[in-house]
Amino acid sequence: MTADTNFSAGGDSIIFATFSQNSRASGTIGEVNQLIIECSTSKESLCRLYEMFKDNVFAIAFSITADYHLSEDCVTETFVRLSQVKKFSHTKGDGKGFILTIARNVALELRRRYKREITDDIIQSYGETEQTVEDSIYINQLLRYLNDKQRQIVVLKCCAELTFKEIAKIMKAPETTIKSRYKRAIAILQEKAGVTSEKE
Repeated sequence: MTADTNFSAGGDSIIFATFSQNSRASGTIGEVNQLIIECSTSKESLCRLYEMFKDNVFAIAFSITADYHLSEDCVTETFVRLSQVKKFSHTKGDGKGFILTIARNVALELRRRYKREITDDIIQSYGETEQTVEDSIYINQLLRYLNDKQRQIVVLKCCAELTFKEIAKIMKAPETTIKSRYKRAIAILQEKAGVTSEKE
């Protein structure tokens, strides 16, 4: 691992500390919502959204497809669909959740279309920054121990930084179920990473 990576105990998302620092989307809810409203007619707004969310969209896509090229396709298709959105209420809408829901749906469609399975020899980087490649490979190796739903929840929580309520809405499952799956997933990751909980 790189010298600046810390995988010791210290929080549920510690395993993803390095990656999440490079993938956080910026922008207030109001700003994101307004950009979504404008992106169908404003190339500048669409480009802004792309820069803000491309890494999160890629991470979610990869957690579902386990394929680098399909994940890249998912990023492209997600923003194409976003530019075609006709109705979005900025007063009650959650722009970030809206975009990531599109990304998840696109990724699921691509996986079904190409029937790609998660295999042992597919280890790709979540991002393009060379400094994070080694960490990304390590993270991907750990994620293979999780089932499909656990993997998606962990990526949405630790990398996209969504709340359990937001994840529940995207995955259409009870919030308590999401929390339970997340807790179990983190326990598995900590065990495989050799991380001991602070409670122990």
